[in-house]
Amino acid sequence: MYDTIIIGAGMSGLAAGIRLTHFDQRVCILERHYTIGGLNSFYRLRGRDYDVGLHAVTNFTPKGTKQGPLARVLKQLRFRWDDFALSPQIGSSIRFPDVELDFGNGLELLCQEIEAKFPAQVDNFQRLLEKLIEYNDLDQAAFESSAREVLCETITDPLLIEMILCPLMWYGNARENDMDYGQFCIMFRSIFMEGLSRPFAGVRLILKNLVRRFRELGGELKLRSGVRQIRSEDGRVVGVELDDGTLVEGRNVLSSAGQVETLRLCDDITDVDDRNTGQLSFVESVSVLDCEPKQLGHDRTIVFYNDSERFHWQVPKDELCDIRTGVICSPNNFAYDAGDGCLPDGVMRVTSIANHRKWSELAENDYELEKLRWYDQVMESAVRYVPDFRKHIVDTDMFTPKTIRRFTFHDNGAVYGAKEKVFDGTTHLKNLFLCGTDQGFVGIIGSIVSGISIANQHCLRN
Repeated sequence: MYDTIIIGAGMSGLAAGIRLTHFDQRVCILERHYTIGGLNSFYRLRGRDYDVGLHAVTNFTPKGTKQGPLARVLKQLRFRWDDFALSPQIGSSIRFPDVELDFGNGLELLCQEIEAKFPAQVDNFQRLLEKLIEYNDLDQAAFESSAREVLCETITDPLLIEMILCPLMWYGNARENDMDYGQFCIMFRSIFMEGLSRPFAGVRLILKNLVRRFRELGGELKLRSGVRQIRSEDGRVVGVELDDGTLVEGRNVLSSAGQVETLRLCDDITDVDDRNTGQLSFVESVSVLDCEPKQLGHDRTIVFYNDSERFHWQVPKDELCDIRTGVICSPNNFAYDAGDGCLPDGVMRVTSIANHRKWSELAENDYELEKLRWYDQVMESAVRYVPDFRKHIVDTDMFTPKTIRRFTFHDNGAVYGAKEKVFDGTTHLKNLFLCGTDQGFVGIIGSIVSGISIANQHCLRN
């Protein structure tokens, strides 16, 4: 009998496991996949290491900072700042037709850019910052209000509104075209006020440290152990049944599988309403270069681009991908410590919105052909906003919504989960709880905070 069974060995599940084992709980993490990490994982192909999911870790704060989500994570999990070894971004950009806004870690550069490019909006932007400071994280009604409406009440230039929304939606928004105001506040703070960073070794460093700490504390991690059903009696979970028929008993179950996906596993529910299921998924191409991007004149860490004055944020209806907007990330362009050396290759990663249903309906041969075709189209779109690096490509890979579905088992390969979040993590069963994306926090630090929070609120108290 386990004190807590955790479904999913992603960031939130691993963080919850560490937190609980600190208090001598007997914890088992069950992972359907053959590796850890969920969306934020890694793999090796043709002798090279590739990250899946990670562009950058948000919520960066320098070593010694006592406040903020990163400081909370380190304290609650008893890690040192050096265990995550985060290097800050060099600098990123938001690029729309004829207008570019650069930003770094902290608000100083963004404020300067707005003063230069949108001088009539300086006072309005300051009023927006005041609203962000006043926002109450515990006010759910305010959380679910429209970010666009709040912005329109404050900013009078429609283009600036779209440019502010672009990176925030790209890095943490499950809704099409608009954004919960609470999620907007979370993402604004994490990207513009705190900032972006990356471990030199990529996401594998964070994952390996999480797993090592969990196991050192006596936690059990079982890979290739998918949950077929969550068993319950009299309104309480009694355990789970694995795909191979094995029964695992537990006093609490904490699931990072997603809200709808978790309810579908419950033996007391016969019909799950899936209207809340997330829809937004991506394709991502990884291009390995024979030189560093800086040698081609590209020194930006991340470029968020959009090819019209209105930001496009919805599932493409008629095509496999929408290449009008995207994200270009170079892992080379972080301010790594001099002792780290250089990454072995130059890398450019380009992400575009995609339609999971259309990708899933393709026959295998067509699927491979469409990956090649869309890789070329994504590259064609991206090089409008960065130096053309295509002649320097020596290797490529591309993942699609089908890949995301396989790594996360989330319906529709939805990267940011359900449209409506369950902030307290509770379900209809007294001892079944949700953590991760569908609880309301996104990104690596957000997912870790989610696991910690739900473990503290429910599994430790119970």
